[in-house]
This record gives sequence, C-alpha cells and structure tokens, in this order.
Amino acid sequence: MSKLPLTIACASLALVAITGATTPRAAPATTPGVARMVSDLHDAAANNDVAAVRRLLAAGAPVDGRNLAGATSLLVATHANSIAAAEALIAAGADVNAKDSIQDSPYLYAGARGRLEILKLTLAHGADLKSVNRFGGTALIPAAERGHVETVRLLTEAGVAVDHINRLGWTALLEAIILSDGGPAHQQIIRLLLDAGANVNLADHDGVTPLAHARQRGYRAIAQILTAAGAR
Repeated sequence: MSKLPLTIACASLALVAITGATTPRAAPATTPGVARMVSDLHDAAANNDVAAVRRLLAAGAPVDGRNLAGATSLLVATHANSIAAAEALIAAGADVNAKDSIQDSPYLYAGARGRLEILKLTLAHGADLKSVNRFGGTALIPAAERGHVETVRLLTEAGVAVDHINRLGWTALLEAIILSDGGPAHQQIIRLLLDAGANVNLADHDGVTPLAHARQRGYRAIAQILTAAGAR
C-alpha cells in the first residue's frame, strides 16, 4: 500500500492547526488566503481592533481559527484583556471553552488571570464550570491562589465546585494559603470560600489541613479565620 504523499499530510496538519480540527476532513486544505485571515484576526484580537475583527469575520475568517499554539482569536483577546474584541468574537459565536495546546481556554484563562469583564462574558455564553486546566484545577483554584478577590466572588456565585481537588491535591482554600502571602486579599478570599461552603478541614494528599498550613507559615489572621469556622 502506498504511503500518503508528504504534501497531502502537510496540508492536513495545516488544517488542524488553523481550524482546530482533531480529525482529518475530506474538504480541501485551507488556502493561504484563509490562513492569512486567521493570522490577521488574531492580530486584531490582540490589539482590541473591533472594526478589523468584524471586517475579517464578515470576509469569512473562521471565528475559532487557531494559531500554532492552538489558541483561538478569543483566547488571544483574553491574553491581552481586549474586552471589546472579546465581546465581538463571542457575539459572532466564538467558543469560550476552546482549549489551546496547554489546556487554557478563554474561560479558564480569564478566571486564572482575573480578567473579570471577559470572565463575565464567558459565563454568560456557556462557560463549562467543570472544565479544568493542565493542573487539573478549575478556574477558581488559580484565582484564589493569585488573590483575585472579585474573580473568586464571581466564580463561587456562578457555582464552581468550591472543594474541587487538583492534581497537586489542593483545593482553592489550600492554594489560597499554601501559595499566598497571607495578606488581606487572601484573607478575604478565604472568607469568600468558606461562605461558599468550602470544607475548612479538607486536607491535602499528605493529610495536612488548611489550619496546619496556615500555622506553619505564620499566617495568624488566616488561622483565626479558619479556627472561627471550625478548623482543627
């Protein structure tokens, strides 16, 4: 049996990179013109150029076309916090859950980085609250770790599982202690998590509780918050 010609194989790979397809398609390979539009759409998204975004979409640029890192134009807009461009892309049907090669999606990245306005847009347009990043964590966990108070508030109100455990064996509550400076923002986040029903005694994979971690780090204010909530 003859092997697939190299030129056809390369064309198939290009189609996957540009369109996000996971299986070969019978349709002709993407033309250089479409590839150029995808690249231009990503540039417009990064620069928050709404007029260019709309013009390119009207000309036939695929809204979820991907770059070599697997990122869609919406994820590029999220990276740049290009709110207006993100809104235009979502209005055109961009997938808020489309992941890149490192398992970031517009929803997950917006949550992790505190891109609050874009996060609100993703939540209003089908964000998968159960989706996880490359560490097996929900959007809530890195938001808690990085001290994004209003993001944590929004995600808990949206219904993200507050006691989800990532591959490190940590919940949002544990990360808000282990990977924080113990300051006011993280103290407020811990209160928000507890108000949302976080298990104050849910230990990590080594059996170390949130209270033990707080005491080990000398985070007295956090230890007091946890103790008042029934930590032991």
